[in-house]
Amino acid sequence: MSTDQIDLEKIHPELRDVYRHMPNLPMHNRLFLGLFNRLAKYVIKSPKPVDGVTITNQVIGSASVRIYRPCGELSGAGLLWIHGGGLIAGSVDMNDRDCSLYARDLNLVVVSVDYRLAPRHRFPSALDDCVSAWYWFQASALTLGVDPERIAVSGQSAGGGLAASLVQQLAAEGGIQPAAQALVYPMLDDRTAARQELDALKHPMWNNRCNRAGWSWYLGQAPGAADLPAYSSAARQIDLTDLPTAWIGVGEIDLFYPENCEYAARLQQAGVSCQLVSVPMAPHGFEAVAPRTAVARKFRADFAQFLREVLTLA
Repeated sequence: MSTDQIDLEKIHPELRDVYRHMPNLPMHNRLFLGLFNRLAKYVIKSPKPVDGVTITNQVIGSASVRIYRPCGELSGAGLLWIHGGGLIAGSVDMNDRDCSLYARDLNLVVVSVDYRLAPRHRFPSALDDCVSAWYWFQASALTLGVDPERIAVSGQSAGGGLAASLVQQLAAEGGIQPAAQALVYPMLDDRTAARQELDALKHPMWNNRCNRAGWSWYLGQAPGAADLPAYSSAARQIDLTDLPTAWIGVGEIDLFYPENCEYAARLQQAGVSCQLVSVPMAPHGFEAVAPRTAVARKFRADFAQFLREVLTLA
């Protein structure tokens, strides 16, 4: 994307230099997507160790998980993490440092899910993998030093949407429920992708053309249909009662901002405690691409504080 396509004045001053030179990759092009995902396997290397954290991998059915375990005495809390990538890209590798720091700084065990991606694997493959990871974490909790009732679910972008769908499905299935859901600018509503007038807004990082491709390949049909399978698009869920307490963080110029605000309001109307953190002038992925800025550090601190409170961390 050339710079004249981005209105830099709308972007937070701390973030402008980063987004000034950042192209919007054509993830809606299936040929490009395939090349991108193949190259990513070589560009993103094995996890770099962080002092005070051990990292192991475990295959669970069609998916795998990566476990980040802090050294020393544990708090007894856990976090199930789900990576982003628009349901069509990304891997467990992309959040290695984040998950390591969550484990070390919050003193909790983090389990990150490497789920199957569309278009090769359509719904419900990714969600099934997240469900499998949850039950594996539950079954392994005591071995990992975790209280099964002190595990929160979280995810970023598409991973946030999968986290929202996961807690909905778990609520219907019963059993031990997540202690909380922390959704980082989550991809919640396929109907956004069906609004072609949003294409002209040219959102940085993840625009609506990419969004439409991600939802189309994940659902196996055009987004915005009258009916969809349960849990395929979290915002379509009618009954939101009895879901875990929630935190939703999103930038105000993110493509997902309106759907995130609406979902937060619906959770609150359903009697679910939900904290909405809106970041002025922040685009999609801002805290990932500019982690050292004050606005990103504040966002991450809010996220961490929520987890400290709901998981009763010191």
